[in-house]
Amino acid sequence: MATPMNKSSSGQTNMTFVTLVSMIAAIGGLLFGFDTAVVSGAIGFMKTRFVLNELEVGWAVSSLIIGCIAGAAFAGAASDRFGRKKVLLAAAALFIIGSLGSAIPATFSGYIIARMIGGIGIGITSTLCPLYNAEISPARYRGRLVALNQFATVTGIFLVYFVNSGIAGYGDDAWDIASAWRWMFGVGIIPGLLFLILLLLVPESPRWLIKKGRAAEALPILVKIHGEELARQEVLDIKESFNQDGGSFRQLFAPRMRIALLVGVVLAVLQQVTGINAVMYYAPEIFRQTGAGTNAALVQTILVGLINFLFTILAVWLIDKVGRKALLLVGSAAMTICLAVIGIAFHSGHTSGPLVLIFILLYVAAFAISLGPVVWVMLSEMFPNRVRAKATAIASTALWVADYLVSQSFPPLLSSAGPAVTFWLFGFMSLFTFLFSWRAVPETKGKSLEDIESIWERRSGAASEGAQTRNAAAVPDTSAV
Repeated sequence: MATPMNKSSSGQTNMTFVTLVSMIAAIGGLLFGFDTAVVSGAIGFMKTRFVLNELEVGWAVSSLIIGCIAGAAFAGAASDRFGRKKVLLAAAALFIIGSLGSAIPATFSGYIIARMIGGIGIGITSTLCPLYNAEISPARYRGRLVALNQFATVTGIFLVYFVNSGIAGYGDDAWDIASAWRWMFGVGIIPGLLFLILLLLVPESPRWLIKKGRAAEALPILVKIHGEELARQEVLDIKESFNQDGGSFRQLFAPRMRIALLVGVVLAVLQQVTGINAVMYYAPEIFRQTGAGTNAALVQTILVGLINFLFTILAVWLIDKVGRKALLLVGSAAMTICLAVIGIAFHSGHTSGPLVLIFILLYVAAFAISLGPVVWVMLSEMFPNRVRAKATAIASTALWVADYLVSQSFPPLLSSAGPAVTFWLFGFMSLFTFLFSWRAVPETKGKSLEDIESIWERRSGAASEGAQTRNAAAVPDTSAV
């Protein structure tokens, strides 16, 4: 089995090289955060400019997610065929096209098409950027390097609040309706171009190169990371993992893969159905439900973004020290308590004080150190080499579908069932997340990608032996008849 790849032949991992490459890939997360949040500042002006009804307002927000679903579904097979780097370059180009198209449309339909195009790029980057970082990172530091993607995402969300505010304050109301929203989307071209240019400087994933029989090209990359001796050993370990089976979609549902895929998909869905994007997308509306005025609600929303940002930094520091599973357990337990208290506050009518704000901030903090970064890290590292891209794409697609369903269902749920029941439902899903993480999620801290693969093989073997034992016990003994 794989030897831990923590040091080079000179005694140290080349962390400067690995960190720079990981930071470039993580710019994809910045695009992700920017594009999902920018519409919050633009939608009010667009509603007036295009005379949108409530259904069209919802479509203006969620059309990006439809593109993300398509991009995530496409990313795995495309990156297996063409390589991680080439598909990420295509995603950067799609993001730039989407940003430009969203800024200049003459019609609402033109805007929707542009947002979907940009969404395809975001769906690809949300799947492949963590995967790429996982495939190039040493096991000891993989968690924090992959978590850079989530840190970049929340940075993009946090920064776009100030970008939108600055643009909206540049002119009067007429200028805002005619032009401000166009500039908000258009600013996205800048990080898109930066991502595109810097991607040209990073190497292809060495694991993808080995999968394609190009170990000679992968070796210099691994030598630069690990040193000569460990790099050669890692090439052998990676080759062995690819020789065991093919990488077809059928392999994903083989007994020894099925458990890993199920755990990955369930984790991806739980990240969304515990309510985080309902809070992030609709924070002003939630705070208005507590009696806060419009300005106070907007200030509290910025505070939510700040807490998300700061605690994601903490998560990047903790994830390789404490471990993935421990963070999931602590975070989901804290989320359950916070959501229960918020529901009680709304149910009892005690929402005029700071109680709801405090527990929403605690809930966001708990998510930011657990489900936020940990799910993306685990999706990038938990699947076997030969099917990693396809399996990650399936789990990412499930995540985006869940995001879309929660985003669309939250406003009617809030108005029909009320905020108390809505937050209790999210609390129940957080409790389920705790139980699922406790029983089904393995700890992957410090393990090589090839070592993680062996965890699922042992689990599937144990499950098969257990099934055989139960079947044997169910057969009656007829020897004495």
